[in-house]
Amino acid sequence: MYKTVVEAIELANGLKRTLFNIGSQELDIVICPAFTALSEVSEVIADSNIQLGAQDAHWQGEGAFTGEISVSMLKDVGCQFVIIGHSERRQYFGETNESVNKKLKAVLKEGLSPIVCVGEILSEREAGKTFGVLDNHIQNSLMDLSEQDILKVIIAYEPVWAIGTGKTATPQQAQEAQKYIRDLLEKMYNKDVASNIRIQYGGSVKPENIAQLLSQPDVDGALVGGASLELAAFTEIVKRASEVKK
Repeated sequence: MYKTVVEAIELANGLKRTLFNIGSQELDIVICPAFTALSEVSEVIADSNIQLGAQDAHWQGEGAFTGEISVSMLKDVGCQFVIIGHSERRQYFGETNESVNKKLKAVLKEGLSPIVCVGEILSEREAGKTFGVLDNHIQNSLMDLSEQDILKVIIAYEPVWAIGTGKTATPQQAQEAQKYIRDLLEKMYNKDVASNIRIQYGGSVKPENIAQLLSQPDVDGALVGGASLELAAFTEIVKRASEVKK
């Protein structure tokens, strides 16, 4: 929950100028402004290599759901991606695996790309429950998806204890958790599916650690939080990521 419309436009214009030479074959660049700025930012980045995403969506197409935003509304303003089940939605707004699953299916139905967030809180990690939490989030959030649909899903592993705290999972911790997710997907589907699903890391991602994180075999990208609000920091993250992915 940052940036007025004017501030969001300013940041989007800055990113458009500084990242124009990053090729889409190296990596995808997606920004997810607040709902109020989506339409204007969509116009700013329309002719650029930056794509638009939203921070959440409702699972119904329309109806008596005051304050909610449907996937078709997001599609209408140019969104191509939707974040679902972010840890803050789970922690503060009662998001459950069941609601994530319904939102996920709604996003897929409209032809957009869902970014599904999973991950443990500090007490769960300290109690050795990380893998159990990942089992629960993955199996129930992705329930009843066909092989065709699961390949359209992006998974973001975000250890909640590392979000906005300055603590970052070590590259080894990120790799361990994300390999576990990939192995679980192989059991749920098959090896080809598991190897082709994009699994991102999110949690205090910054210019200083992006290259080490992306050098891990099962870390395919980053869900950037606070650093994405600063032009210089986010630009540097994207540029360093593109070097790793070349």
